[in-house]
Amino acid sequence: MTISKTDVIEVLKTIQDPEVKIDIWTMGLIYNIETTNDGVKILMTYTTPFCPWGPQLNDEIIIKLKEKLPIKDVDIELTFDPPYKMPDDLRATLGI
Repeated sequence: MTISKTDVIEVLKTIQDPEVKIDIWTMGLIYNIETTNDGVKILMTYTTPFCPWGPQLNDEIIIKLKEKLPIKDVDIELTFDPPYKMPDDLRATLGI
């Protein structure tokens, strides 16, 4: 059974950035998702390269995806190119 990208996104929407308290999908931290028969590869970033919550976020992503979906492998690749920029619609919602 192939895991759908939509299913992965729904799980990612339940994971909040510990600092901002907004889910990592809405924050725009996820750049790409690729699914296979029993795994998922995620290309993502942090708000800064020195984010102290990075390892915790990665652990939570892996744990929640494996709990909620029939996934054996979760591969998280970090990139800081392009640097993180909060989505304009989220900035407007937050009034910044």
